[in-house]
Amino acid sequence: MAFSDTPRLNLAHTPTPIEPLPRLGEQLGTGKLWVKRDDCTGLGMGGNKTRKLEYLMAEAIAAGADTVLTLGGLQSNHARQTAAAAARLGLHCELILEPVTGAPASLYDHSGNVLLNKLFGATLTLAKPNQNGLQLMQERAEALGQEGYRPYCIPVGGSNTTGAMGYIGCAEEIAHWQYQHDVVFDHIILATGSAGTQAGLLAGASLFNLQAQIRGFCVSRTSEAQFDLVLDLTGQLYDRLGLNRSDLANNVLTDGSYVGPGYGVATDGMVHAVRVTAETEGLLLDPVYTGKAMHGLFDHYYNKAFGPDDTVLFLHTGGAPALFGYETEL
Repeated sequence: MAFSDTPRLNLAHTPTPIEPLPRLGEQLGTGKLWVKRDDCTGLGMGGNKTRKLEYLMAEAIAAGADTVLTLGGLQSNHARQTAAAAARLGLHCELILEPVTGAPASLYDHSGNVLLNKLFGATLTLAKPNQNGLQLMQERAEALGQEGYRPYCIPVGGSNTTGAMGYIGCAEEIAHWQYQHDVVFDHIILATGSAGTQAGLLAGASLFNLQAQIRGFCVSRTSEAQFDLVLDLTGQLYDRLGLNRSDLANNVLTDGSYVGPGYGVATDGMVHAVRVTAETEGLLLDPVYTGKAMHGLFDHYYNKAFGPDDTVLFLHTGGAPALFGYETEL
């Protein structure tokens, strides 16, 4: 199936803006730093998952679903946007939320995305420590089916070949913007977790002739483990679209240097990146994804991996509501 033929709903405010970051760039020694504002996709306070949900929710509705289920960490941005999409479309939503070891205790379990999930009317199930969230979601879907509901399960992060289609569209936007503004990005930087965003960008780069290196800073895995995850999903996406994957492995770039103690656990570098970006640009990153990716970007300038002549685009995947769960760390 061609990308343009894939069923899609209109849930996101797109194309999202591409904006310069002059004051932050000045601190890093460059005048060529830009940001793609996918925190501005609109739905339920925005974020990258909305692009994926345009395709996933279209598939759910085509399958006759009246209930969607998904899972993630307690402050999951994906869960929050899924709940918002379900509310807009009149579907019931059930979220399986897993505890995050090492996350702050005082506000984390009831503020930020958790509060928003409740406002969107989702049913929350809190997994116990060491309980298998995927198994819990599958069991809940089976129970709902027995009760007469028609459930549709969305994977962690919305990251399968259907969800990743959303970031093929993002790559198309970037390619079109470059043509309009006579700017060519050398590097595209993003946080990489469940792999769907990076996979979609890689497939989109192939389809729309983006020459930038797409570099993912890991939020939960080593470089090697994330490489395998991204390569596997991107390969599946290439196969679905009929793309030639011969050079694909050379284009998958992952860096696990900035994860710190684990997923959702604050690091000094993340706090520094969040604070500096807010103070110089009025731009709010998040503690779990973009803060750690921006830490990686900072280091690439500090270590001269990026220089003043490199044109760099930072993909802001959203997540600012989670900041409210990290007040003590920030």
